Amino acid sequence: MSDSRDGRAKVEISFTVNGELRTLHAYPMERLLDVLRQQLKLTGAKEGCGEGECGSCSVLVDGVLVNSCLVPVLQVHGSSVVTIEGLAAGGTLHVVQEAFLECGGAQCGICTPGMILAACHLLNTNPKPTSEEVREGLSGNLCRCTGYSQIVEAVMEAARRRTAA
Repeated sequence: MSDSRDGRAKVEISFTVNGELRTLHAYPMERLLDVLRQQLKLTGAKEGCGEGECGSCSVLVDGVLVNSCLVPVLQVHGSSVVTIEGLAAGGTLHVVQEAFLECGGAQCGICTPGMILAACHLLNTNPKPTSEEVREGLSGNLCRCTGYSQIVEAVMEAARRRTAA
């Protein structure tokens, strides 16, 4: 296999993924989504639309919610990336993951990782959102299964649990 594509060679890229420093070789404009799924075998982020419209590929980069299908991997060099696989700690689900399961916010699973990361981002910036703020905070993530009511309920429950702790 050739080490160049369209005249561009692979470059060494280092970034932290779910708390672990990773160094790999990739084409600079290769999508972060593809590197996560193919090279790092982190398949939680899903490709829904490939255009940044559905949020199924959402991850956190330095604490900011991004669509990994739109991010060239070179852009995350030196950054910290959190995927759905990085939320659970020591075998214990994150409070948002627990709430999604208990409230029925997870259905077919395509949107769920992105929804959960969007919810985490929202709760990190707004610990006590209203249901309207939850809907707005999740507006970049599309779901075709739930009708959103269980998802909003799950985020509100996670917010209650976080503030009670």
